[in-house]
Amino acid sequence: MALAIFDLDNTLIGGDSDHLWGEFLCDQQLVDADAFAERNDQFYEDYKAGQLDIHAYLRFALDPLKGQPREVLDNWHREFMTAKIEPIMLPKAHELIQQHRDRGDTLLIITATNEFITRPIANFLGVDELLASEAEQIDGVYTGEPAGIPSYKEGKITRLQQWLAGRDLSLAGACFYSDSHNDLPLLELVDHPVAVDPDETLLARAKEAGWPVISLRQAT
Repeated sequence: MALAIFDLDNTLIGGDSDHLWGEFLCDQQLVDADAFAERNDQFYEDYKAGQLDIHAYLRFALDPLKGQPREVLDNWHREFMTAKIEPIMLPKAHELIQQHRDRGDTLLIITATNEFITRPIANFLGVDELLASEAEQIDGVYTGEPAGIPSYKEGKITRLQQWLAGRDLSLAGACFYSDSHNDLPLLELVDHPVAVDPDETLLARAKEAGWPVISLRQAT
């Protein structure tokens, strides 16, 4: 039994939930669609280039949640799951999760995307443990500000170490599945890194290091 760690976006699901949430807000006219879409697209390009200002992005992404009643946000998210997330669920990802569950491994999703977006997705996947970027709340209402250390790049290691400190677990024998070169710090740390439908930079590193490269999208 060991720790099985999974990135979420473009790893366990066939798209980026953060960027798709922005598209959903635009589709529903819940934001100024043209201006929001332009910034949403630019932040996504920055992320893919490894140049994302995570704090600026989180403030952008969390702003539409600010001051909204929880029941309104929950309704938005249910519609988002139906429209944007369920269509990109990957059967092979469910199979991979189940393989680790059958081994008795501890399952953990770690993602830079904020917890509001990702908690229902993790629940849908049947993974209870989630480390996501956190959003400040006062009396249960989002302020639009991030909280704590974002689980992005080296921040994933920091958050993971904090999480491990309160549990009878370690990284011994742990695996980590990811698609992105942004996750190289954690991939380099674990005993069993696995590149999943990787971007070009991660693919090159995986080949150099002899890491397994798998696809959860291809039928065979």
